[in-house]
Amino acid sequence: MARAATVTIDLDAIAHNYRVAKSRAPQQKALAVIKANAYGHGAVAVAHKLEAQADGFAVACIEEAIELREAGISKPIVLLEGFFTADELDYICRHNIYTAVHNEFQLQAIADASLAQPINVWLKLDTGMHRLGFGPEEYKHAYQRLKAMAKVNSITLLSHFTSADDPDSPVTQQQIDIYNSVNRDCPSPMSFANSAATMRHSAAHHDWQRPGIILYGSSPFKGDNDEVQAQLKPAMTLSSEVIAIHELQAGDAVGYNGTWVCDKPTRVGTVAMGYADGYPRQAKNGTPVLVNGQRTRIIGRVSMDMLTVDLTGLDAELGANVEFWGENLLANEVAPWCDTISYTLFTGISRRVHRKLKG
Repeated sequence: MARAATVTIDLDAIAHNYRVAKSRAPQQKALAVIKANAYGHGAVAVAHKLEAQADGFAVACIEEAIELREAGISKPIVLLEGFFTADELDYICRHNIYTAVHNEFQLQAIADASLAQPINVWLKLDTGMHRLGFGPEEYKHAYQRLKAMAKVNSITLLSHFTSADDPDSPVTQQQIDIYNSVNRDCPSPMSFANSAATMRHSAAHHDWQRPGIILYGSSPFKGDNDEVQAQLKPAMTLSSEVIAIHELQAGDAVGYNGTWVCDKPTRVGTVAMGYADGYPRQAKNGTPVLVNGQRTRIIGRVSMDMLTVDLTGLDAELGANVEFWGENLLANEVAPWCDTISYTLFTGISRRVHRKLKG
């Protein structure tokens, strides 16, 4: 390996985090959400690690499900966005894929399909997100249509929270009330709880939890004293090394457009990491990093292949390790400096970054 930009995935940490999620409702089932290449952590590797303990997996689309089936994953897989074309139903039927249904096209496609065996449907209820799903009155009609189809084996009521990561929001309880009222008229297993609801909203647990971001060791909640984060183990570490060092004087500018100007003699390290690797270009001056385990900051603008850090007063030479987020520096701390969230940090790592698996 030449260039040192590396992302290290700790599979044991992901297994630990699944157990934490499962422990919140141990009598119910929990889908491990591994869409978007397991939030950038590697869907196939994560699925193989979790298959012995996970009750099933959730992905966004058929391509992600096919990847898992071709890798030998046999547990149930739920398509959270359902199918996009009617010809996907044949694969869904043959490979025991559970599909979300959230619109009239999907309903009619199932009604018109010739299927070798009945399929399992997760019927999406719009309780307030207003992205996908049937409204409460439409839902009851869709439910009855599916119940009347011999080609439908089971129906699970599916919905999604808008604000479960905000403990003070009244919207969560409003959504739970809508969800429960519909279930009284359409009795079926239910799945509502995302990561935030799994950890803090027991009234939403029901039959299937859907932990996502917490599997990867990142809490969905804000705050330095987050008790959820304390239970999790970060699973992704992004790192590289110092490839050049410059001794600059007060008044010297660093990087494109001189967005950082030294106010005193400053030791500057250049690091092999840039926005083409997935490190956000919008990272502000002062964004925290660790150099040989010592806390410091980014100075100057992030460029395509490199960025610069303040080495003043640090024990660091050429080849010093730089950690951008991971076990010792949480992605949730870094993300606000980049005007984003940990989800985008994780999913943004590019293919040219060397990938290591452990655990």
